[in-house]
Amino acid sequence: MRRPIKLTIQLLVSGAVIAFLLWQIDLEQTVEIIRDSRWGYVLLAFLIFLGTTWLMAWRWRMLLAAKGVHEPFSWLLRMYFVSYAAGQVLPTAIGGDAVRIIEHSRRRDGVTATAAGAVVMERVIGSAGTLVLMAVGLAVAAGRYDDVRLLFLLEVVFVAAMVVLGLLLFSRRLGLALERRLFPLGRKVRLEKPLQALYWAMHEYRTTPVALLEVLGVTLVAQLLRIASIWLCGEAVGADVSPVVYLILGPLLFLVQMVPFTLNGLGVREAFFVLFLGRFDVPEDVAFAAGFLFYAVSIATCLPGGFILLWRSIRPAAPAQ
Repeated sequence: MRRPIKLTIQLLVSGAVIAFLLWQIDLEQTVEIIRDSRWGYVLLAFLIFLGTTWLMAWRWRMLLAAKGVHEPFSWLLRMYFVSYAAGQVLPTAIGGDAVRIIEHSRRRDGVTATAAGAVVMERVIGSAGTLVLMAVGLAVAAGRYDDVRLLFLLEVVFVAAMVVLGLLLFSRRLGLALERRLFPLGRKVRLEKPLQALYWAMHEYRTTPVALLEVLGVTLVAQLLRIASIWLCGEAVGADVSPVVYLILGPLLFLVQMVPFTLNGLGVREAFFVLFLGRFDVPEDVAFAAGFLFYAVSIATCLPGGFILLWRSIRPAAPAQ
């Protein structure tokens, strides 16, 4: 599908979801709730979210170092901020990941497969961390809330899918089977070699289990901090629910935001806040306001990347010293 058509569809879907939500809530009341928010909580949520970017860049650095590729942390951090900014106009987080892979390939010759493998492995471990936190949240919520029973089934399905993915990535026998049967299917569209290179770049991580466990640990810390950021946004607008609820909401939200049918999750994120918190008797106006503040925090985190892109665009035009 051509990019302009895809972007138009995403904008239409996002617009339709937002319009439906605005029809469901009392807009005037919601604006008043946002205006009367406890802004100290919002500022703290922003600082926490901003700080997790350092952890994400460190996680990326660890995966590259495990493959013998060593980059300055300052460059990796800049690229993470740039990918956040790019992710606001590209499909979900995947667009930002593509930017990191391309920039790394331009920076250093011969690392395209390694760069792609590190970024995709980062996503895989991030998803695994999300499922771990979701399992913890469900275990804590068991017996306290009746509305989370369906989520146990979802957790089982997601974990089963992750186990299958792990076998596909790290089993030598399955890897050879994929190389013989699946990868040749991409020959007609000239994707056979890129797919093979990406797969084996990820497969090689099976020899660095300690590094993968360390990356998972950093992931869990970063995601817990981001869940705290979401909780603070809820507290800012007076959403009176236990932090345990956010321990379930956060991991699900991280998965929902990867849905590629809207522009960077716009609309889906807010609808998720309304639907999920509504199950815990949070008014729709308050839930929407919490989702809006979290979106604002996310956008604010993208500003450093926007400034970096702006500086890179004007720097060549600067007069020589």
